[in-house]
Amino acid sequence: MKRMQLAVVAALAAVAWVPVAIAGSENGLQDHVTAMLRDSEDMVAHGGMGDAKAIVHHCGEVNKHAEAILKALSPSDPHAKAAAPHLQEAIRYCKRVAEMGDKVDPGASLNPATKARAAARDAAKHLAAIKDGGA
Repeated sequence: MKRMQLAVVAALAAVAWVPVAIAGSENGLQDHVTAMLRDSEDMVAHGGMGDAKAIVHHCGEVNKHAEAILKALSPSDPHAKAAAPHLQEAIRYCKRVAEMGDKVDPGASLNPATKARAAARDAAKHLAAIKDGGA
């Protein structure tokens, strides 16, 4: 009898955990999207001020968040499929900024940084549709 009760409690706990885990991953996804957009804006703002180290730093953060978002996306969701190329583009441009490094003229790294920001913004639009339930 005790085993049966423990099995029922374990099964209910597992079922009750599923919505919490899904909600947590959605919140985590939105946290990454928000952080990616913030870092992409900061990256371009610092570029306008001539701070090459900050451009490289923030671009690295954009890259980190974009990769985390890509890993969290469902391959069956059409909005995720639409966001993926934009995230990959942001990663590609941020890798270019990293290759340039912080010793180059900030104006040179600002062009790919601006393109990375645009890609991050486009990805965020598609990812917002996931959050809104496809609206």
